[in-house]
Amino acid sequence: MKVDHETLHKIAHLARLEVRPDEEVELLNSLNGVLTWMEQLNEVDTTGVEPLTHISPDLNVLRNDAVANHLPREQALANAPQHEGPFFQVPKVME
Repeated sequence: MKVDHETLHKIAHLARLEVRPDEEVELLNSLNGVLTWMEQLNEVDTTGVEPLTHISPDLNVLRNDAVANHLPREQALANAPQHEGPFFQVPKVME
């Protein structure tokens, strides 16, 4: 498959890119180079190779989510620079 000027303009429109006329030749060469490389990958014999959904077979090991009171609220608020009732007070960061 080769990318022509019309296909390049369609791709640029879909990607919301502005392609200047002086950039078209270089961009066409780059896209066609990538497609040529992808066609070479189709020539590789992948018989017996299982498709991957993840690169690593490792599973994420998580701890059990157990509800517990580790720090009493009063003790946490005692270390806070400012608090109002049972809540921490922080500086306003958004208008």
